[in-house]
Amino acid sequence: MLKRRNLCGWSIRWDDALAREAHDEGWWIDSTIAERAALLAAEGSGRPLVVDGVRRLDPATLYAEAQALAQSLLARGLKPGDVISFMLPNWHEAAVIYLAATLAGLVAHPIVPALRDREVTFMLQEVASKVIFAPARFRNFDYPEMIDRVNRSLVASAEVVIVRGDPGPHTAFSSLLAPSVQPIDLPHVDPDSVKLVLYTSGATGRPKGVLHSHNSINALATQIRQRWQVGADSCFFVPSPVTHIGGSIYAFEFPFLFGTTAVLQDTWNADEAVEIMSRERCTHMAGATPFLTQLLSAAAERRTRLPDLAVFICGGASVPASLIRAAHAFFADCIVTRVYGLTEVPVITVGSMTRADLLHAAETDGRIGIAQVRIARGDGGFGAGEGEVCARGPQMLVGYLWAEDERDAFDAEGFFHTGDIGRIVDEAFLVITGRAKDIIIRQGENIAPKEIEDLLAEHPDIAEVAVVGLPDPHTGERACAVIVPQGGARPDVDALRAYLGGRRVARFKVPEQVALRQSLPRNAAGKVLKYVLRDELIVERQAMES
Repeated sequence: MLKRRNLCGWSIRWDDALAREAHDEGWWIDSTIAERAALLAAEGSGRPLVVDGVRRLDPATLYAEAQALAQSLLARGLKPGDVISFMLPNWHEAAVIYLAATLAGLVAHPIVPALRDREVTFMLQEVASKVIFAPARFRNFDYPEMIDRVNRSLVASAEVVIVRGDPGPHTAFSSLLAPSVQPIDLPHVDPDSVKLVLYTSGATGRPKGVLHSHNSINALATQIRQRWQVGADSCFFVPSPVTHIGGSIYAFEFPFLFGTTAVLQDTWNADEAVEIMSRERCTHMAGATPFLTQLLSAAAERRTRLPDLAVFICGGASVPASLIRAAHAFFADCIVTRVYGLTEVPVITVGSMTRADLLHAAETDGRIGIAQVRIARGDGGFGAGEGEVCARGPQMLVGYLWAEDERDAFDAEGFFHTGDIGRIVDEAFLVITGRAKDIIIRQGENIAPKEIEDLLAEHPDIAEVAVVGLPDPHTGERACAVIVPQGGARPDVDALRAYLGGRRVARFKVPEQVALRQSLPRNAAGKVLKYVLRDELIVERQAMES
């Protein structure tokens, strides 16, 4: 029976029967990556766990740096259950911070580096972050300047730690890595306690804080190891952001749990990816559609089939069957397959893990894994056919930051309602056919149209606006703002970029296309019919290209 359980100041969802089942089946365990990292360090292996350019961190080095950082954070008065945030690209320091958080019993809060004042302020205020780690500059953006602005608006400011570059008046990351003169006993960490808080865009436009425990993440990692041919010699190429659930698993969890190597790339470049993967003999990669599309093109141009690549997992956005088939044909020794999951219930499907089954790898979103999946019908029941995908499993979230966000997200039996529409085929494979929730997935990042619509509604040249997602061969989807102008104005993409930039909105959320209309189509209740706009825009695009 569902009840709430309080651990280290966090209220989480709890079901005794499901917890016993997860333990009995080995998905949940009685330890964390802290214990496993200590064992790896003691073994003295010289094999790197994390590769970041010329920096190669073996287990002993990584553990020593994380332990020193954990001591420094506790010496500053942080307590188990406190939140530390990191807004970092795919740098090895993020792995050190992540492990240090576990050692000290802190909750890690990754922030996508592309976000800006508006989103960062909202998150830091909600989680009451004690410390935020950020670069001095990345992609020509001044992070300390932004965080200083953010801190001035917070009830309690977060200490700013600068990773790489001049720290100015802030704390230098390197200063926290000196071994403690007076060591502090590290706490025992309950594997059921909250480990991660990640934000995901909701259909309402207000981001929701997703809570994962050490054990929910362990279940996720263990499932992947069993289903994706992961061994101690596996080497993951990780260009997907480590501030997302996927990138964090491959870069942070696998190395400590299973001794695999994570090779990081902080800025996606397909040509460089081919070179790095060849040099490091990478065996695994996972990413959204654009990663596979561009990797395939770059490898073909360089006339290499990446013979060490054994598995490519593609998900996070619409994945064309033709892309899977093309990659399957080109990467002759590699399993290329579609998968499906979301931050709340990661890796609901595990793909089709044999080259002999190209049909399911390309035409479905994969075989259902350890999660239970059922399809909700429109009449409130469950059964065969098409409907909303609902899932429950040991890898699912342990709750949202705010319990009220759970009210419509879960049913009475604890199944999470994903907001995606799909059907089960051939008894075990899931096909996603659409989304019930109004979310655009661009380059693997979620965009809540309502958030952008609410901001653009205040633009003086806009009378009405609807933001819709359109298919895009490079990014999966792109955002198009359909605008009814005010008077004789003709707002364009540049005008929207300038306006939203002035509101300090992340650049990836700015619509890449504008369509002007005299009115927006609505139903009898006055709701904008976005599917009508979407279909019209697709037809217009096809007519222009023909």
